[in-house]
Amino acid sequence: MIDSKFLTNIEKEIEDLKEVGVYKGEYQITTSQDVIVDIIDNQNRKKRVINFCANNYLGLANAKNICEIAKKAIDDYGFGTASVRFICGTMDVHKEFEKEFAEFLGYEDVITFASCFGANGGVFNALFDKDDAIISADLNHASLIDGIRLCKAKRFFYKFDDMGDLEIKLKEASKSGAKNKVIVTDGVFSMDGDIAPLEKICDLAEKYNSLVLVDDCHATGFIGKNGRGTIEATGVFDRVDILTTTLGKSIGGSGGGIIASKAAIIDKLRNKARPYLFSNNISPSVAKVSLEIIREIKNSKEKIKKLAENTKYFRVEMERSGLEVRPGYHPIVPIMFYDEKLNAAIARDLIEEENIYVIPFSYPVVPKGEARIRVQLSSSHTKEHLDKAVKAFTKVADKHGALNVNLKERVGG
Repeated sequence: MIDSKFLTNIEKEIEDLKEVGVYKGEYQITTSQDVIVDIIDNQNRKKRVINFCANNYLGLANAKNICEIAKKAIDDYGFGTASVRFICGTMDVHKEFEKEFAEFLGYEDVITFASCFGANGGVFNALFDKDDAIISADLNHASLIDGIRLCKAKRFFYKFDDMGDLEIKLKEASKSGAKNKVIVTDGVFSMDGDIAPLEKICDLAEKYNSLVLVDDCHATGFIGKNGRGTIEATGVFDRVDILTTTLGKSIGGSGGGIIASKAAIIDKLRNKARPYLFSNNISPSVAKVSLEIIREIKNSKEKIKKLAENTKYFRVEMERSGLEVRPGYHPIVPIMFYDEKLNAAIARDLIEEENIYVIPFSYPVVPKGEARIRVQLSSSHTKEHLDKAVKAFTKVADKHGALNVNLKERVGG
């Protein structure tokens, strides 16, 4: 039986979250995922909004041809596997997809998981032990952080963009007597859209005889000339030893995690990674759709090009409007407001008054005093969509006194 004090404390905690502006509610989408969606807002009103917060970078989450392939796959293979892979959950389409995706990324082999959170949760414990050392970037995704916690290896943390700090930690790891060392970093840090300095990281890895693991979830399919991610954009093909990524963003948006590496490493993960051994994998329909999307990306770069054009245009216009935009070229575009209450109020007004669907990001997703609205662009956004968003942001920010001012200084940052 639940103690009343236990519930009372939880209820108070929730009220406190609302009071300081960091409570995370949920809007209901009543249509398919697209750049235009219908939602039910906080006042229980159904309204049509322009979607600027999805990971639908290539606009494929509800593409008609993709949906038809998924329907056909369900007809052929059924809805799910009803088994983990090593028992009776491996179908030919899983192996076909893994083979082609490995070739696309430039690795010997690929293993799939139900999610990249699961992939990152299983990779460290399967490959490293108490005699090894993990050197992790401080802004890494929560899935990497949790996966590292599950491993008994020694842990060192470096500032994500400070190569001097990374070298210090590599020296410390070496002095600790670590048998194996692995540098772990996001390819794209999802809260800011920063690209990791992978060439410099790989140089240090070679100098100190370390492996490199990159989580490329916010890059696979659309960053780099051919959509192969940050390893392509930064020119480190053949230098990143292990790559993890997702099917839940640009590759159709359904879900599923990937680890790519040498064949022997992948074979060990098939036998040792607990999330792989003890949970169902991606459905056959997801594998079939993902296979088709990879082939589309290989054959045409139009969506990648359009996304890059949208990103450049939006960033320039938002900066001209007097808003603070974190610099970069990634379609994650953080609009900085710093103060949690202000950030939440602006996001609420954008949705409820301007029909611009965005979500406020605040602690603990980002550090305290670093609140922002993370805009995410898609190749399916039109110039009209982008112009409406810029106009709406400008109007609402001006209403709240957040235009052409140093907000970081105002909140004491």
